[in-house]
Amino acid sequence: MAEAIRMPLLSDTMKEGVIAEWHKKVGDTVKSDDVIAEVETDKATMEVMPYVDGTLLYIGVEKGKGVPVNGIMAIIGKPGEDFQGILDAEKGGAKADAPKEEAPKQEQPKEEAPKQEAPKQAAPAQPQQAAPAQPAAQTDDRLKASPLAKKVAQEKGIDIQAVKGSGDGGRIIKRDVESYTPSAAPQPQKATMQMVQAMPAGQEGHTDTPISQMRRIIAQRLGESKFSAPHFYLRMTMAMDKAIEARKAINEVSPVKVSFNDLVIKACAMALRQHPAVNSSWMGDFIRQNHHIHIGTAVAVDEGLIVPVIKFADQKSLSQIAQEAGSLIDKARTKKIQPQEFTGNTFTISNLGMMDIDEFTAIINPPDSCILAVGKITPTPVVENGQVVVRNLMKVTLSCDHRSVDGSVGAKFLQTLKTFIENPVTMMV
Repeated sequence: MAEAIRMPLLSDTMKEGVIAEWHKKVGDTVKSDDVIAEVETDKATMEVMPYVDGTLLYIGVEKGKGVPVNGIMAIIGKPGEDFQGILDAEKGGAKADAPKEEAPKQEQPKEEAPKQEAPKQAAPAQPQQAAPAQPAAQTDDRLKASPLAKKVAQEKGIDIQAVKGSGDGGRIIKRDVESYTPSAAPQPQKATMQMVQAMPAGQEGHTDTPISQMRRIIAQRLGESKFSAPHFYLRMTMAMDKAIEARKAINEVSPVKVSFNDLVIKACAMALRQHPAVNSSWMGDFIRQNHHIHIGTAVAVDEGLIVPVIKFADQKSLSQIAQEAGSLIDKARTKKIQPQEFTGNTFTISNLGMMDIDEFTAIINPPDSCILAVGKITPTPVVENGQVVVRNLMKVTLSCDHRSVDGSVGAKFLQTLKTFIENPVTMMV
């Protein structure tokens, strides 16, 4: 019997998923553990498997289009099996949506018309240098390559058409791009320079980039946070000299490299244990004080931000935190992170110190009540006992939701955090 493959709920905030790539086409034989599609959510691009064997009979939406959670992505069954009853039942269950589904079908020819006219408009420009760019882009769209491979190729300035794929059916994957060593790598850069030089002086222009699911949710959730949660900010400067010495000693014996951010995660976790009010969430009719401590760390990816979560951070050693944080950050950047690894945070850290930022303020990441913004470590002259000495200082800013955390509560938390950061030995006893 034919079975519908529905859009899974891949994150707690997901409302729909956008098909980033189909790896199977109608008529292909599919196994339960085959990856049939890559789906872009508000958090990451994830692979979807059907968990049933059969033949792909129907694809519900083309690449680049969205499917609501629990909506039909595809149908799998026996070759030639009638699946119309599944689609009719789906439409019958949402009669109010039926007219909306018919309208786009009637408008499709209108949407395609501009695409057909584009080559005609570009035809006079074919003798010019810029003309080959259009066929190249069209060829790239037909390539068997994962979205991540295309992005990596674009970032590295590699012509993906010259890369040999090692995936199924010659599909190009990230590993193929990273291991590719072109003999004329500068060519894409030269082409770019030629295009820039060919631009007439004084000509205005712009580029419109479609909003990804991740960026859309970032805008929605952080916009709601900023304008619904009354933010206030507490700033503190911490001396990092002992932390620098402690980190050096720790890394001499640690099985993994411990970063300053790992030290901050551990210190925050221990400070939250002493100040549970900061480890809370505003729930509208009540304040939820979490007994567990799950610390999220903001990580920048191409589409925006994702927050991998170190769960039970107060119960883990520095080397355990370093190992887990490194693994999660790598998964986030390669889009292999799973929903359970970026949900459930009770407190968040955003660190831009490695990007040479002195200090900044961060918007609270719901459902947390607070987020800590961490700046860089800077050698700074200070006065001690009437003498000027140089100390390595780090500035932090705690953004607090005044509905659940008061100023004195946040200040006491920072005082405890400072004690741990300035003397890391206290975190080990």
